[in-house]
Amino acid sequence: MPRLVVVSNRVADPRKTAAGGLAVALADVLNNTGGLWFGWSGKIVEPSAGGRAVEGELRTQQAGPVKLVTLDLSREDHDAYYVGYSNGVLWPVFHYRLDLADFDAGYIAGYRRVNQLFARKLQPLLRGDDIIWVHDYHLIPLAAELRALGCTQRIGFFLHIPLPPPLILAAIPGHDWLIRALFAYDLVGFQSEADHGHFCRYVEAEARAQNVGEGRWRAFNRTIQAGAFPIGLDVEEFNALATAPDARDMCERMRREYSRRKLLVGVDRLDYSKGLPQRLRAFRELLQRYPETHNSATLIQIASPSREDVSAYTDILHELESLCGSINGNYGELEWMPVRYIHRTVARSRLPGLYRASRVALVTPLRDGMNLVAKEFIASQDPLDPGVLVLSRFAGAAEQLKEALLVNPYDVEATANAIHLALQMPLEERRARHQALMANIREYDVHWWCDAFLDALVKAQAEETGTPWLRL
Repeated sequence: MPRLVVVSNRVADPRKTAAGGLAVALADVLNNTGGLWFGWSGKIVEPSAGGRAVEGELRTQQAGPVKLVTLDLSREDHDAYYVGYSNGVLWPVFHYRLDLADFDAGYIAGYRRVNQLFARKLQPLLRGDDIIWVHDYHLIPLAAELRALGCTQRIGFFLHIPLPPPLILAAIPGHDWLIRALFAYDLVGFQSEADHGHFCRYVEAEARAQNVGEGRWRAFNRTIQAGAFPIGLDVEEFNALATAPDARDMCERMRREYSRRKLLVGVDRLDYSKGLPQRLRAFRELLQRYPETHNSATLIQIASPSREDVSAYTDILHELESLCGSINGNYGELEWMPVRYIHRTVARSRLPGLYRASRVALVTPLRDGMNLVAKEFIASQDPLDPGVLVLSRFAGAAEQLKEALLVNPYDVEATANAIHLALQMPLEERRARHQALMANIREYDVHWWCDAFLDALVKAQAEETGTPWLRL
């Protein structure tokens, strides 16, 4: 079996699957192939005493049969590649927030420079028959840089965040360079059919790509395969987590403490894409329109810290604190606070217990690539007395989880009505919806995602002219 080489911005130890994320998805195949995982170490090297930038060192660690190779970044490279371009340009634009993008021309140079650095450091570690899987928006041009160094291995790319419609994507200075870089891959995967559709319309209109059938597009003397591969949950791993002592203890404590309440739960990173202010306004509307929810409904909203040195995140933090205080001040009683707001990270081992104790989960992002919280909530439920998922139609998960109550998070009144419907839903309907949702997440779990993508990558047929790939 060819060795799998995974490249992502950050690296995780595949032996520690309880951490979740890509480590769970890729553990089996990396361990089976004695794979290699390459990425940034998370360490930043400050300039030397003379102010000259210092190139970070390569670090190697053996994790069972898997080799973990990480690279330090200089302060200049980190600030331009990670903070400036990846999270200051691509993240907001890909989440449809052009108003928050900082199109500083200096950032793209740093982004290209770090992708070239990754390619230069990775290339000597590669074998001729390796299968390379590159992950996410930080590394879009990596395959083009590897091709420029003479790499001919099969290379796939998966975008974990949404891809916006062509006109929004075209607002990025150098957008044509980004999409041309994708044609250096053999397979490009997206979370949803909507994102795949945006890609197809863009390459046809902007790159004049030719549709050669079966999800294949030809442009720039390359033929690539593109498709939707919605990422899933490791249901068995999460079930094991749900039956562990931490989760059971959390569930029992929540049920004791809120024995006279109906719990609603939201678990998110603090990010403007998650629709947290809109969610709180919908909850406030619920309390205003349905007085019977007073002294009954309690929302536990966990918003874990994220990039709080960026002004947009500081603004949303202050807005959330103001909304929570206003709701509790206007509707709370001595023995009941409508909103329990937690601005810190809660251990993943405890979350299944919180989900299981909750009657309703609010997963209402303004835009999301997938959103695995929705699937985690489903997997945590008691099938005999399950809770109800209220899900944004703008989350990638909405394409699969049609039995959830789908809402437009911008429509505060309609979302409030959907929450009320979820709180009042009869047991028989809750069971039927949960059964259908559970069947879906079991069939399309994280192992399906990994196998489907790698199978498509192995089968992808790249048609080239023989012309060397020129560095973009």
